[in-house]
Amino acid sequence: MTESTTPALEWWQRGPIEGIHPIFQPAAHAMLQSRDELQQALQNIPDALLWEPLYGMASIGFHLQHIVGVLDRLYTYAKENSLSDAQLSYLKTEGVRNEQITPGHLLEALHAQVETCLQELTTMGEDAPTAVRYIGRKKIPTTQFGLVFHAAEHMMRHTGQALVTARVLQEQNRT
Repeated sequence: MTESTTPALEWWQRGPIEGIHPIFQPAAHAMLQSRDELQQALQNIPDALLWEPLYGMASIGFHLQHIVGVLDRLYTYAKENSLSDAQLSYLKTEGVRNEQITPGHLLEALHAQVETCLQELTTMGEDAPTAVRYIGRKKIPTTQFGLVFHAAEHMMRHTGQALVTARVLQEQNRT
């Protein structure tokens, strides 16, 4: 294969991301892979399909908003902070149909949130597996590493759901 036809390597195959501790490399790679796959698959999705549920399941718009919100909330807990009123308000709007919001807006927000998370990863160290953190008002105990890992895993889960939803909706709208 020539270089022009060789597919880009997945993020985990590209080596370490500078400034991020080795323990967090898989989470960083997963977020970047997810971001790139969503960008590629959704950059030309029609606005009309963004808020369409598929067989009673969540819309593409919900998945994109939820990814941004989950990353923001879990990284807030990882920094030992409580959620702000703005974060709680955002949570209430996840998936609410809003014709003013386009796929481009949501992809930009996703890109910005991933960049914020990557920047925050540069401040975290090797004590993450034992650094106790708490989730929410109930103060559910976890670790900094657990929050970062779950954020990446949760993002990948919703990425898969958004990609399948987009593909099926696009196929349905071709006929």
